[in-house]
Amino acid sequence: MTSPWPQLPSYDSWQATCDTVHAHTQVLGKLAVALAPPAPQLQHAALRLTARGWETLPLPAPNGSGVFVVALDLRAHEAVAEHSDGRSARIALGPDRAVGTVARELLAALHGFAGTFEIDPTPQEVPWRISLLDDDEHSTYVPAEVERYFAVVTRVALVLAEFRAPYRGRSTPVNAWWGSFDLAVSLFSGEEAQPPSDDFLMRNAMDSQEVAVGWWPGDARYPKPAFYAYAHPAPDHFSDATLEPAAARWEEALGEYVLDWDDIVASADPHATAVAFTRSAFRHACSVCEWDPVLLASAEGTPPPIR
Repeated sequence: MTSPWPQLPSYDSWQATCDTVHAHTQVLGKLAVALAPPAPQLQHAALRLTARGWETLPLPAPNGSGVFVVALDLRAHEAVAEHSDGRSARIALGPDRAVGTVARELLAALHGFAGTFEIDPTPQEVPWRISLLDDDEHSTYVPAEVERYFAVVTRVALVLAEFRAPYRGRSTPVNAWWGSFDLAVSLFSGEEAQPPSDDFLMRNAMDSQEVAVGWWPGDARYPKPAFYAYAHPAPDHFSDATLEPAAARWEEALGEYVLDWDDIVASADPHATAVAFTRSAFRHACSVCEWDPVLLASAEGTPPPIR
């Protein structure tokens, strides 16, 4: 029997905990930026959602001793560092454990078994500017709120994985983006695109034609958890479509189609409703952006991915 999908309240109601977890993920992201081999569209900087929380890919130890991974274990409420030689460190998360405290303890542990390196501690894509290593402002961590959030994002990851799976063009894994604190997949047409600006992130992350579909828990701009979808580049009439389900809509302030989490949870089959949104958005984007119809057909299972 399928269990009911969990509710997630508006960002405003758990902002303090949400921002603390977000800041913790930025520390992991900074490690990936510093140590992972650079990849197109900044894929080396992305994290993954696993059965325990947010996690880096294996990162090369600067001292040549092997690799290590770092995870935010949202079940045990710990930051976990594990080296390929078996050494590990576990650092408590929780109430009154500020981001800066956790970050300094984590880096000290990593330096102990991976060697000397530095990260850029400046947070990105967030309204606060205090160094991650000195951040004593973000210390609210309510375990029940974190566990509820984690229950939601595991459902989200399954939807995005199902949407992406049959596509035969180039695509990303289900990425956990620590800057915008969202989960997303990008499907590419194979054509280049002009980045929307010369900003470092834009010129590197958006230099290819893509359709991005993802989910975020809300923020100050849009305080409701929701799935979203956009195309880059998109024609002027991209916003004119009616997507599935009926609750999906174009959000002008964001420049994206959105489907609120509350509407998904209220549906008879939340998983099917969310998948329908992802496929409807991609179908529309392929049509108006004039992608190869073969790519669209593959995303809908033609030819089937397994024979």
